[in-house]
Amino acid sequence: MQKPAVLLTFAGLMLALSLSMFDVYQLQLPSSLQTRLGGASGRLKAGKMTGVFIMGALSALIVGPCVAAPLAGALLYIGQTGDAVLGGTALFVMALGMGAPLIAVGIAGGSLLPRTGPWMEGVKKAFGVLLLATAVWLVSPVVPPVAAMLAWALLLIVPAIYLHALDPLPPHAKGWQRFWKGIGIVMLLTGAALLIGALAGSRDPLQPLAGLRGTAIAAETKHLPFERVTSVADLEAKIAAAGKPVMLDFYADWCVSCKEMEKFTFADAAVQAKLAGHTLLQADVTANSADDKALLARFKLFGPPGIIFFDAKGSENQAVRVVGFQNAEQFVKTLQKTGAAG
Repeated sequence: MQKPAVLLTFAGLMLALSLSMFDVYQLQLPSSLQTRLGGASGRLKAGKMTGVFIMGALSALIVGPCVAAPLAGALLYIGQTGDAVLGGTALFVMALGMGAPLIAVGIAGGSLLPRTGPWMEGVKKAFGVLLLATAVWLVSPVVPPVAAMLAWALLLIVPAIYLHALDPLPPHAKGWQRFWKGIGIVMLLTGAALLIGALAGSRDPLQPLAGLRGTAIAAETKHLPFERVTSVADLEAKIAAAGKPVMLDFYADWCVSCKEMEKFTFADAAVQAKLAGHTLLQADVTANSADDKALLARFKLFGPPGIIFFDAKGSENQAVRVVGFQNAEQFVKTLQKTGAAG
């Protein structure tokens, strides 16, 4: 699911779904089928639980296409994370979001129903921008960093223009107009920073202007001196030859948590001090080759991130293992459990 071809396909689908939000095409049931479903719903008797249930089911078929693009986006995101609890919760909350307003409107006799107007188009286009953002997020691990930064810059600057970030407000502008203009200005400035940073050589969207500070950044961030292992045999040989505690880190280019560990945890001075007496090994399983799969299977891991610890005799410390992201403070506590000095 993390291969470039799969991610690019999902991103393309997100792009196609976003176009429906911008009215490039309409994503809905044929009008003839909608008319038939509406007629069937209207002929049902009210006041009975079965009738109400069937009416609700038919209504869902009629209004379902209105949320088809966000729903498809949510399903694709859930498929990427592989988290069943997150998936079930997200879809349940989405169902509540669809149903709760209908219940509220029914109880209030329609008095709570907002009037149709231009704001509805704004909401639809906001969902379109979110779908585009999801597409950029999906392909970020497999495209050059400069391309991802330019895409984020474009995605911030263009909507900012539509939010009138550069247009003067009328003298008696309402509070909401001023609020959205403020949001637009923030988006415009952030997008401009990303654009300038990308052109100046920065490849970190969280610090887009860091490159303008020259070589100072390189001196600030000292990366851990990992040694790559390529197979189970290679790993065992390096552990046997180490003669001191070993930390094995599983990494992949598409693994967001791995990059978070590298940027926020491994770069921390306290963490580096704790690891000073360790041999640091890293298995890059980006390619998902047979050797990569064998390394993961050796430690019963489904994929990165995962960190395994060994003592000076080469025996695995099975009581301490890191799976997933840990911030620097948590990771220091984990290292203390292994008996790391420093």
